[in-house]
Amino acid sequence: MKTKALFDITVAPKSSRSEIRIDESGNIKVYLNSPPVDGKANSECISVLSKKLKVAKSNISIEKGEQGRKKRISVIGLSTDEVMKRFRGES
Repeated sequence: MKTKALFDITVAPKSSRSEIRIDESGNIKVYLNSPPVDGKANSECISVLSKKLKVAKSNISIEKGEQGRKKRISVIGLSTDEVMKRFRGES
């Protein structure tokens, strides 16, 4: 079975920048330029995560929260630890 990371994020659509931040308590916040219309923010969210984690977009999916700001993300091929390390720039 392939490794699969599952983690929760909060998205902030219509931001001035596209980036990923982790706060002191380890919560992941993804800032997106796109508005939450027609799945644009979800697509950008997957693109931003894909670049940051250096994995194919096809390996990233939104398991829960397609319509909301709080989302559960799954990444195939990485462990949750690896994901957190890459977010923090420790890869």
